[in-house]
Amino acid sequence: MPYRLSAEDKNMITLEHICKTYRVARRNSGLSAAFASLFHREYETIHALEDISFHIREGEIVGYIGPNGAGKSSTIKIMSGILVPDSGQCHINGMNPWKQRKEYVKDIGVVFGQRSQLWWDVPVADSFELLKDIYRLSDQSYHRNLSYLIQLLDIGTIIRTPVRQLSLGQRMRCELAASLLHSPRILFLDEPTIGLDAVSKVAVRNIIREINRDQGTTIILTTHDTQDIEALTNRILLIGKGRLLLDGDLQMLKKHYSSAKHISIDYTPFPRGGSVSDLTNIQESGISVVKDIPGRLEVLADTSSISVSHVISILNSRLEINDLSITGTTMDEMVVSLYQEYSI
Repeated sequence: MPYRLSAEDKNMITLEHICKTYRVARRNSGLSAAFASLFHREYETIHALEDISFHIREGEIVGYIGPNGAGKSSTIKIMSGILVPDSGQCHINGMNPWKQRKEYVKDIGVVFGQRSQLWWDVPVADSFELLKDIYRLSDQSYHRNLSYLIQLLDIGTIIRTPVRQLSLGQRMRCELAASLLHSPRILFLDEPTIGLDAVSKVAVRNIIREINRDQGTTIILTTHDTQDIEALTNRILLIGKGRLLLDGDLQMLKKHYSSAKHISIDYTPFPRGGSVSDLTNIQESGISVVKDIPGRLEVLADTSSISVSHVISILNSRLEINDLSITGTTMDEMVVSLYQEYSI
């Protein structure tokens, strides 16, 4: 079921019927086609966003997902005031992002995983000083926020290092600090963990959670990393081909798409050998044997027709179980199922 907001909820972000199109030049390959395009160009209209509407409450962390070219970055750029839509209304923190840009940007932070807001050849601390002047922070506010972020992000030993000499994980922590120096109420994160190793990803996720918990920052997260979505969000927006296809509670979606449980069992084989399926003779509805070798049994249980406890009881009555594990549908599998269901 789609996510619905009650009238009592306070909306930090409201988008209504946002549309955005791009006019893109097309031509065939080759020198003759390039020469011909000088005199006559063919254009194609791309509908990046079509009638996008949603509301986000203050303090929420929302995952904004979809395949490449779905319209995620266009939406983020409109919400951050970089792009102007062709039509529709957008109100964020009581302001219009592109009409009240100077006042609006004081309350937002933006992190693009593939772009940097830090100056490449100077120490990180110098970039922070420049951002202090850009946002017109007082000395007291700047030093208070900087001390908090240095401790939170563990960047005290690297802020005097030029950005070009930092590792990707170190740079992303500094990017987060730069976007939070002015204490924004809203944070837009576009692929914040792209290219990071496992340790750095976990660190960035912990930082995002702590910022949301301690400061109540509203966070919009776009990513292809489903572990980011699972670790940080309770609600997802699914966009495909420029249209908003789903607005739902993550736990409800996981429950809906995780009806199948994979049960793996290590057991003591019978002395006479034989196949596992012969020994168990499983005929119950909702159980199917996936792997069938002596000492190892893997079954798939459809929990919509049989409970996991019943499956384990059946197997335990027929086998001497040494170990077992139960896994459900992964986030990757759930997202793939969503893409298939909506044909994107």
